[in-house]
Amino acid sequence: MTPSDTNNMTVHVLVLTGYGLNCDVETAYAFELAGAVSTRVHINTLISGEASLKDYDILVFDGGFSWGDDHGAGVLEAVRLRSNIGKALIEFIENGKLILGICNGFQAMVNLGLLPGFDGDYNTRQVALTFNDCGNFRDDWVTLLGNPESPCVFTRGVSQIELPVRHGEGKFHASPEVIKRLIGNGQVVFQYATPEGVPAQGQFPFNPNGSVHDIAGICDSTGRIFGLMPHPEAFNHWTNHPDWTRVKESMKRQGQSILPELTAGVQLLKNGVDYIRQA
Repeated sequence: MTPSDTNNMTVHVLVLTGYGLNCDVETAYAFELAGAVSTRVHINTLISGEASLKDYDILVFDGGFSWGDDHGAGVLEAVRLRSNIGKALIEFIENGKLILGICNGFQAMVNLGLLPGFDGDYNTRQVALTFNDCGNFRDDWVTLLGNPESPCVFTRGVSQIELPVRHGEGKFHASPEVIKRLIGNGQVVFQYATPEGVPAQGQFPFNPNGSVHDIAGICDSTGRIFGLMPHPEAFNHWTNHPDWTRVKESMKRQGQSILPELTAGVQLLKNGVDYIRQA
């Protein structure tokens, strides 16, 4: 395959929908901007076999309130998928494909055991995402620090980024032993930080939920499975950012273009799309 063939390769993304998931349209749109072909697939369609994971390169567990967060955020989604297509999910991973979990999707993934995936174990739950320490739902923008030592394919080259959060159960929690292992393996991908780029050290509202070690996202040891609480798909246009008018005026005064090609959120998704093309 020549480099031009690689660049023109069609990357197919499956975005889950149904049962309270409400970020599917936004997520599919953002992946289209990232150069992929996105298909929104109802969970029942996947379970029934009318759609197959084998036809896709990237699987996205998107945000929302699956099953109304009954029994805990992402719990019922995880049970339903494990009970029906658990083997297919493992085969998808073994075939070198990518899985991304955003917010409620991240919650479902940790309940499934897809993360952290220590020693290739994608069935055992070892971390939790639980109720925010502040006691309420948070809808805000946060600053994130990227980990240059992380193998995560979605965040290559990302040192600092701003993304929105919107969750009530986003506090990352695990035993000290698991946290130590995540840090040592470079599996902590994003940490909440102050606007100055300093780790939040649990300080609210920079750490919006009280996550241990300011953890906002983790990956497995291969870097192909990634989950995070903030929403990259919700930063799909430069006017999504709350400071866009100020930034626009500042760039205008400096004679710079006010229409960047890709937002930071879409760039994260494009990194995944590019990885599949180059694999």
